[in-house]
Amino acid sequence: MKKVLSMALSLILALSLAACGQTAENESSSAAPDASSENEPASSAVESLPPESSADGGRVLVAYFSWSGNTEEMASYIAEQTGGDLLEIQPETPYPTDYNECGDVALVERDNDERPAIANLPESISEYDTLLIGYPIWWHTAPMIIGTFLESYDLTGMQVYPFTQSASMDTEQFNNSVAFVRENAEGATVHDGLFVRPSNTEGIDAYLSDNGLVQ
Repeated sequence: MKKVLSMALSLILALSLAACGQTAENESSSAAPDASSENEPASSAVESLPPESSADGGRVLVAYFSWSGNTEEMASYIAEQTGGDLLEIQPETPYPTDYNECGDVALVERDNDERPAIANLPESISEYDTLLIGYPIWWHTAPMIIGTFLESYDLTGMQVYPFTQSASMDTEQFNNSVAFVRENAEGATVHDGLFVRPSNTEGIDAYLSDNGLVQ
């Protein structure tokens, strides 16, 4: 009896040791690191730098023709606000100082679509990116000398902003003048123009601000 009991205890002890050994092996296997994840290279994404941009918005030219001085007043104020260079367009043959006589000459020029010569025409304006072109309204449109100035240059890529005033402040005449500028400023982007009286500095300021032209 004792011999049987001893054999049974020996068998139980052997089975217990075998079970413990199997459990330890399983735990060791589950704790092993994942070789595939350990050997995976780390991400090395390179951020692309934004292209350099210039803070310089380009040079501004404020060119104008004025007979009575009203457009000159506007142009001078606009040049101050924009920091632009100021250029008075001077005809080679001065217009008569008499109002009626000047009107007669201007009418003939308009009817014949003439291009009066300019005495101080710059050789080039290519150093400018923006042109503000000013003039009075003559016979329902811009004076023909404005056509002379615009047609004298390659304005491709130029940003052009017409500005004008008149005694009647007739909107239709203003629109005619802007259409004339667009016809003669080939290659340029001609924006909607400014049509206010020279004394209306608030209107001028608003236009310049809306178009990003303030210095």
